[in-house]
Amino acid sequence: MAEIDIRESVIGEVEAILSLYSAAFPEEDLVPLVRRLLSEPPGVLSLVAFADGVLAGQGCFTPCGIGGARDTAALLGPLAVAPARQGMGIGSALVRCGLERMKRAGVALVCVLGDPAYYGRFGFGPETNVVPPYPLPEEWRDAWQSVRLEAGPSLPTGALAVPSPWRDPALWAP
Repeated sequence: MAEIDIRESVIGEVEAILSLYSAAFPEEDLVPLVRRLLSEPPGVLSLVAFADGVLAGQGCFTPCGIGGARDTAALLGPLAVAPARQGMGIGSALVRCGLERMKRAGVALVCVLGDPAYYGRFGFGPETNVVPPYPLPEEWRDAWQSVRLEAGPSLPTGALAVPSPWRDPALWAP
């Protein structure tokens, strides 16, 4: 198994990260979203994973609010692993590292729109109190999930307040 090194991305890696998304998602154009996440909103955590010194994965955690409360939540995604490196634990390592960093930063809840079978192993479950910024198709209802990072008082309810790169309804529809 390859040695995996995870750290925050740097400006000089943007083009390599964008190429990674093109390879991992040839049917989906996530490049514009990733480019904006890496350049526009402050506070986005961009983690990169290197396996044997080669870029093998990347994931973003975007700070968000819930209703009127600010910086109480984060949105996980997108997350990509090079096709040749999938199934080696790289995506899992990125998610675990990001969740730990979000917890240390005081983020109470992380939301994701993704495969419940995959994200369930990190503690994600159906989210009903915090709604996505746009209505989801019925077949995606189970894909809207969250994980609570800190115990304590209940979180606000309402819509997840996302920064501008995430305010494209097409990102929330098939």
